[in-house]
Amino acid sequence: MNLNQIGAPEGAHRNTKRRGRGCGSGHGKTSCRGRKGAKKRSGRTTRPGFEGGQMQLVRRIPKRGFNAPFPNDYQVVNVESLNRFRENSTIGPKELKSAGLIGSEMERIKILGDGELKKAITIKAHRITDSAKKKLDAAGAKFEVLA
Repeated sequence: MNLNQIGAPEGAHRNTKRRGRGCGSGHGKTSCRGRKGAKKRSGRTTRPGFEGGQMQLVRRIPKRGFNAPFPNDYQVVNVESLNRFRENSTIGPKELKSAGLIGSEMERIKILGDGELKKAITIKAHRITDSAKKKLDAAGAKFEVLA
């Protein structure tokens, strides 16, 4: 048996409904659209979330908090995770991405002070916390601000 000899299983293909072809077809007269109203008309659409005139879910649930239109989101990297790089190396977004510490080179990076740094390296990021800065200084590492 070859692939070209395999057929579709029983009942896999149905004939399409031929609407508006007379009452004998079972889909004549109103063509499966019912009587009157917007749903019967051609070109009718309802907006996303429309619930037939009932108050939409998005308007029924309570609103909480504040969502900034332009949030200042940073990808965070802890000082502890910088130990995987070699001594005296320069670490930027490309190196952090290849190590799997950040998701995107294009988004901003912030260095946090969790853990201890045991190597003198140069790290390039957009922001750094005070505790991370102290730990970098103690290890002899440098920090360069990215624009």
